[in-house]
Amino acid sequence: MKGRERSTHLATDWRCRNAVAGIFPQRALEPTGVVGAAVASGYNFRMDTASSDFRQSFLEFALKQGVLRFGSFVTKSGRTTPYFFNSGLFNDGESLRRLGEYYADAFVASGIACDQLFGPAYKGIPLAATTAVALAARGRNLPWNFNRKEAKDHGEGGTIVGAPLAGRVLIIDDVITDGGAKREAIELIRAQGATPTGILIALDRQERGKGRESPVQEIEREYGIPVIAIAALADVFTFLRGRANLAEYLPKIEAYREAYGIA
Repeated sequence: MKGRERSTHLATDWRCRNAVAGIFPQRALEPTGVVGAAVASGYNFRMDTASSDFRQSFLEFALKQGVLRFGSFVTKSGRTTPYFFNSGLFNDGESLRRLGEYYADAFVASGIACDQLFGPAYKGIPLAATTAVALAARGRNLPWNFNRKEAKDHGEGGTIVGAPLAGRVLIIDDVITDGGAKREAIELIRAQGATPTGILIALDRQERGKGRESPVQEIEREYGIPVIAIAALADVFTFLRGRANLAEYLPKIEAYREAYGIA
C-alpha cells in the first residue's frame, strides 16, 4: 500500500506513527481508539458502526448537498483540481445537524480526549456548535467557545465568546488550506493557559502545500498535535470506485494526486 493511500485520520494511526517518530512521546502509552476515548474521558458509549462507515456516508451526504463536486476548478493556490469541497453549502438547519453528527463520529473514532471544543472564527463557529450539540445528544456534554476577530472593548470584553478556555481543547474547522488560521487558534488557546489537544476537520485533501508536506502534516510536526478528519482524499477514491456514474473522475483525481499528493 502506498503511503498516500494510508488513512491518516484515526487516532490508532497517528499515535503509533508519531510515538515511533518521537513527535507525541507523551501519548505513546495512552489508551487508543474508541476504547481509549472512553477510558480517557469517562464517557460510556456504544460502538454501533465500523469506524470507516461514517466516512463513506459523509461523502455521499456532501455530494447530495453539492458540497463535494467533481469537474474542473481552480483553487486559491492556482491549481486546477478535478474536485471541490465547499462546506459553506451545509447551509440549512438539517444539513448542519447531520454535519454535527459526522463530526461527533470522527471525534469518537479518533480516541482523542478533550475537555472542550473551540471554533475559530468564522467557519469554525457553527461547526463547533453543532458538534457540541451532537455530542450532548450522545451523553457527552462539552463546553464550547469561539474567538472574535477583534477584541471587544465593552460589555464582557475580550476575544473569547462562550465557555472560558481551559484544559484540553479540540479545535473544530472545515479544512486546512495553508494552516494560518489554525496556527493562530493554537497560539490563542495556549496564551489563555489552555492546551490544544488536536484539530478536527471535515476533509483532509492530503495535498502538498508549498513544500513536500501538506499543511496538515506541517501543523502536526510544528505543534505536536494530531489533525483528524471525517474523511480524506483516500476515502474519496474508495467512494468513487463504488459509483459507476462518477468513475470518469478517478483517473483525473489520480493524476492530480500524482502531481500534488503527499508521499
